[in-house]
Amino acid sequence: MPTPVDLSVVIPVYNEEAVLAALFGRLYPALDALGVAYEVVFVNDGSRDRSATLLADQFHRRPDVTRVVMFNGNFGQHRAILAGFEHARGERIVTLDADLQNPPEDIHLLLEQMDAGHDYVGSIRRRRDDVLWRRVASRAMNRIRERTTRIKMTDQGCMMRAYSRRIVDTINQCNELYTFIPALAWQFAQNPTEVVVGHEERFAGESKYSLYSLVRLNFDLMTGFTVMPLQLFSLVGMLVSLGSGALVVVLGVRRLVIGPEEGGLFTLFAIAFLLIGIALFGIGLLGEYIGRIYQEVRQRPRYVISAILERRDEP
Repeated sequence: MPTPVDLSVVIPVYNEEAVLAALFGRLYPALDALGVAYEVVFVNDGSRDRSATLLADQFHRRPDVTRVVMFNGNFGQHRAILAGFEHARGERIVTLDADLQNPPEDIHLLLEQMDAGHDYVGSIRRRRDDVLWRRVASRAMNRIRERTTRIKMTDQGCMMRAYSRRIVDTINQCNELYTFIPALAWQFAQNPTEVVVGHEERFAGESKYSLYSLVRLNFDLMTGFTVMPLQLFSLVGMLVSLGSGALVVVLGVRRLVIGPEEGGLFTLFAIAFLLIGIALFGIGLLGEYIGRIYQEVRQRPRYVISAILERRDEP
């Protein structure tokens, strides 16, 4: 029978050659100090550098607690975490980025909250060492997300989180191609909480998230968990229609009472451009939802695994 595992740490890896040695040097001592049976599940998300080789070497050094899932291409961070969930065996699962911005030594803070009875533990970065535009963009996206989805997460950009086995099993039953795992877990949790964790400068390399990626992620979050944007746009369309109808009535009465209007061409242009802009925005918003339907109905696999490095337990 497989050895019981209390803790699984899932770490997606994409082009992290420069940081992996430091990650290994801090992660394993921190987990050894916990005094629990654990495993580390690395998911190599199609790295183009030497990350796969370094992960294989680490597996051979610590095969008792290390497993490596190799993708045959780049499928994205969230799909890598989903693959880690599929292969994690622990009763508690912690996700962690490989860039060491969240210190592995703080994992015990999440486990303490789970020992207190919480089934999902989010995290809040104590002091963010990101550039200004990332902090401003993150705060703005947090406000938009909370108002549109009603999902309460203080710091949605921090991936250092802990999940119970029940929540991970429920997430594994979902077949969505595009989702936001912390938000999905928050919906399934019965007793969620958050803790403050450390945040350090990136040890090496550069962030894989551009401004476009962050905006794209939040579009997935909003369109995947609420139809409120469509409802709001319907409301705006109704108000614009009422306003346009009232304007037509006013102009008609004015023409009958005062006479034809002189000039006013640019005013009509401004009104027309406003209505055209609103219509284009609505078409784009509708396209987001239709695009999600298009992606889902094709039923393509979320990822393709080329190899799994793990030690088989003897019967």
